[in-house]
Amino acid sequence: MSIKIALAGNPNCGKTTLFNCINSDISVDGGEFYLLKDGSKIQVTPENIGYVLSTPTVPEFLTGREFLRFFIDINESYISNIRPLDEYFDIVSLAKEDRDRLMKDYSHGMKNKMQMLINMIAEPDILLLDEPLTSLDVVVAEEMKQLLRSHKDGRITIFSTHIMDLALDLCDVIVLLSNGELEIVDKENMDEKEFKSKIITALKEEGAADER
Repeated sequence: MSIKIALAGNPNCGKTTLFNCINSDISVDGGEFYLLKDGSKIQVTPENIGYVLSTPTVPEFLTGREFLRFFIDINESYISNIRPLDEYFDIVSLAKEDRDRLMKDYSHGMKNKMQMLINMIAEPDILLLDEPLTSLDVVVAEEMKQLLRSHKDGRITIFSTHIMDLALDLCDVIVLLSNGELEIVDKENMDEKEFKSKIITALKEEGAADER
């Protein structure tokens, strides 16, 4: 069973910092991150995490095809059911004429697609998406939303966002990061309008507290 979780919060509330802690990029003062599988705790490590940054980072001296081939070659033993490269490009709707271009000439959205693609191929237990639709044009943003909807591989996807409509549209669970604490927003016995209003109220309260 796959699950999509929205980590919602105001800008600069610590969403990226939390992701960096989960990915072991930043040391934590206390606590731990783990998965529960068949009643057993499994420590979360960078090896079972995929991380798509809000500002995509790709090797710009390679073409999209070279990068994808290189990634698959070095991870071949971990990838199940390897497909022809063009089938992977089709998944993220990367135009045929762009597949053999240097990635230094790619738009922000195209680099974002490549980042998303290699993480989907790697099939990590946890996929972290940091503001995945930020700075994307309308067409690419819609393509990415369709990709996220179709991504059902029995894994956990967590994406940070401050856009409530996006969280409500794509996610099974919404977790609010407010004043340094995490809170699962309970949707029970509420329609979508009431649920959205509850989240917005919580975010406003945090913003007011920050101003005091």
